[in-house]
Amino acid sequence: MIYVLVHGAWHGGWCWERVRFELESEGHVVYTPSLTGLSGSAVPLSPDVGIETHVNDIQELLENEKLTDVILVGHSYAGAIVTVLADRARQRLKRIVYLDALIPKSGHCLLDLFDADYCELIRSRVNEFGDGWKMPVAKKEAFGLEKEEDILWVMPKLVPHPFKTYQDIILFNTAHTASMLKSYIKCIGNNPPDGKRTPYAEGINDYYELATGHDAMITAPQELVQLLKIISACK
Repeated sequence: MIYVLVHGAWHGGWCWERVRFELESEGHVVYTPSLTGLSGSAVPLSPDVGIETHVNDIQELLENEKLTDVILVGHSYAGAIVTVLADRARQRLKRIVYLDALIPKSGHCLLDLFDADYCELIRSRVNEFGDGWKMPVAKKEAFGLEKEEDILWVMPKLVPHPFKTYQDIILFNTAHTASMLKSYIKCIGNNPPDGKRTPYAEGINDYYELATGHDAMITAPQELVQLLKIISACK
């Protein structure tokens, strides 16, 4: 099986290290690219980095490596990227997986998924701490990090995220994305599983819950790998 794992805001390809090790040890092929301007990327962050930049990052990887039958996983912010690619690169994909991820609507931006108060908070932090174009790194609680070893590994690696990616209008063919097989994994923290679909999970083929924090690839890599293997076997 071929997996392309796309990280969320502030992160880099490094965050999949534990998941990648588990999958590769079982003979799977795994790609964990770092998006332009983010940790591990060879290209510096700039105000010009937008959603199209990051979509192109992954589309070029798929095409340059001539990948087919790919399980494309998008964590958090990267839900927007995999959604667009379900349209533009559908012939190379077997299934997309949303890992506690945002699912955008065509013709809208990611900020449209949040209420007005939260958007205003983001804008004020960007203006105060991010020179008007960078989203400052969130606190460890936002990622569900509890173990000291995880906090010490993750937090120093996180970098500001380009705010343009949340403001850009996202466009894709909804008929194409609707025809793509889609799975959703909801990270529910310490809450008991209830199997109910969240608003982000509407329109998917299968839904799962993980009793861990938002950064499941850090906090529950083995459990996440087991879910990915189950999802990959689905028709």
